[in-house]
Amino acid sequence: MTRHHASGRWRLGLVLSLGAAGFWATLPIALKITLEQIDPYTLTWFRFVVAFVVLGAWLAATGRLRTLIGLTGRHGLLLVLATLGLIGNYVFYLLGVHYTSPANAQLLIQLAPLLMAMGGIFVFGERFSPGQWLGLAVLVGGLGLFFFDRLFDQLGQGQTGGSYLLGSGLVVLGAVVWAVYALAQKQLLLRLSSWLILWVVFAVATIVLWPLAQPSALVRLDGLHWALLIYCAFNTLGAYGCFAEALAHWEASRVSVVLAVTPILAILGASTVSAFWPEVLAPERITTLGWIGAGAVVAGSALTSVLGRRKSG
Repeated sequence: MTRHHASGRWRLGLVLSLGAAGFWATLPIALKITLEQIDPYTLTWFRFVVAFVVLGAWLAATGRLRTLIGLTGRHGLLLVLATLGLIGNYVFYLLGVHYTSPANAQLLIQLAPLLMAMGGIFVFGERFSPGQWLGLAVLVGGLGLFFFDRLFDQLGQGQTGGSYLLGSGLVVLGAVVWAVYALAQKQLLLRLSSWLILWVVFAVATIVLWPLAQPSALVRLDGLHWALLIYCAFNTLGAYGCFAEALAHWEASRVSVVLAVTPILAILGASTVSAFWPEVLAPERITTLGWIGAGAVVAGSALTSVLGRRKSG
C-alpha cells in the first residue's frame, strides 16, 4: 500500500504547526469578546458564509468542484453526517465559550480528538499501544483536575457554578459531534478531499443557519468587534490550511505533539489579554492544581501521539 511521506522540510513543518496551534488557541478568546455584541448563531453563520465563499472560489479556480459529481447514496449519507457533526461542533462550542471561559473551553475541546481515536477503535478496528492508553489516562486526569479547579473557584467566589457547568457541557457536546464529523470524513476521504468536504459543510451550514441569523446585527458592531469577527471567519481556513501543509512537510506524530500545546497557548493568551485589557476579557484565576491539570492535558496528548502508532485490527 502506498503511504504518504513528508517532504523533510521540518523547519517549515514546525512553523506551520505552530501557526495552526496559534489559530486554534486564540479562537476562543476572539469568540468570547465578539459575543459581547453579536449572538452566537449570527456569528457562526457569518463564519460559514466567509469560509464557503473563499474556499469555494479556490476550489472552483483549481477545478476541484467537479469531483462532487457521481457521489453514491452511501457517500451522500456520510456527507450529511459529517455536515451535521461539524455544524453542531461550531454551534455547541460557541455556546459553550459564551457560558464558560476561553481557557476551559480550549482544554475541554481536547476531548474531540480523543473521542475520534476511541471511535477509530470501534468503527475502524484500530488499536492503541500501552503507551497510548497511558497518555489517554493522563489526558483525562488532567482535564478532570482543571475542570474541578475552575468549578471550585466559581463556588468560592459565591457563584452557583451553573453557567460554568452548562458551558462545559456544551463544549463536551461539541467535542462529541466533532468526533462524529471526523470519523465520517475519514471514510469520505476515499472519495473526496478534506477541503471539498469542508466546503460542502460550509455550504449546507450557511443555508441551515440562515433562519437563525440576524445579519442586520452586523452593522451595529464597532471596529474592534468587526476585526475580531473577520478573524474568527478566517480562523478555520487558516488553521486547517496550516495543519494540512504541516502534514505535507513533517511527520504526523511530530505535528500532533506541537498541537498538544494549544491549550497552554490559549491559557497564556487569555491571561495576557485580561492583564492588559481587563475591560475586554475578565481575568481568570488558575490555581496550582489547575496548572497541573493543564500540563497533564498537554503531556497526555503528546504521549498519545508519540508512544506507538495505532494499528489496524
